[in-house]
Amino acid sequence: MNAVIQLLQSHRSIRKFKDIPLRKEQLEAIVTSAQMASSSSNVQAYSIVAVSDPDKKQTLARLAGNQTYVAHNGMFLVFCADLNRLQIATAQHGEPFHQNAESFIVATVDAALAAQNAAVAAESLGLGVCYIGGIRNAPDEVSRLLELPQLVYPIFGLCIGVPDQEPTIRPRLPLAGLLHENAYSDEAVRSGIEAYDRTMHEYYKVRTQGRTLTNWSRGIADKYRKPVRAHIRPFLEGQGFRLD
Repeated sequence: MNAVIQLLQSHRSIRKFKDIPLRKEQLEAIVTSAQMASSSSNVQAYSIVAVSDPDKKQTLARLAGNQTYVAHNGMFLVFCADLNRLQIATAQHGEPFHQNAESFIVATVDAALAAQNAAVAAESLGLGVCYIGGIRNAPDEVSRLLELPQLVYPIFGLCIGVPDQEPTIRPRLPLAGLLHENAYSDEAVRSGIEAYDRTMHEYYKVRTQGRTLTNWSRGIADKYRKPVRAHIRPFLEGQGFRLD
């Protein structure tokens, strides 16, 4: 393996950071790296809000489900899908701006690709990261706090900072359960789940010193037995996004 692959395969989510702010040059290097991610037709339909204000970080931590590491890190970045910039650019030429589900997907994917570049760049600097999807618990309040205009929505946050813990690497699904050759195979999916359940059962058992005896599919069943964040679509429509 080369150094890049080794870095990617050693990723861990860090949930405890030292009280050391991100330096300006670190932030600029991370965000500039994020900008170099692939973007559909070069539209770059995303924005990043860097939150350093302690009060705002504390509020975001509460809105994200009282995740304390949102408030205590070197910097908290909020990645947003942004069609507002495209609308402004279009208006400069007197053209109408048409958006639909495709443009919504493009903006969301652009932001996710940029965020992953940012995460890898941060880890290459010896920093730790943790994605925070919990900001979608209360996207309207997050949007007001960050003064997001119409056609912009917060997708997730990214904690970045100097790690103050050494968690183990969480196992992933076996390749045979997600890498399909030429055609999708439900049989491969089921076999992969069975194998992964055995792996994760042991992982949870060791990680919790025997207090948690479960597996991956049980966790998925618990998570999706009822709608997750059903408020998202009304919020998006209120932000001006068309999903048709």
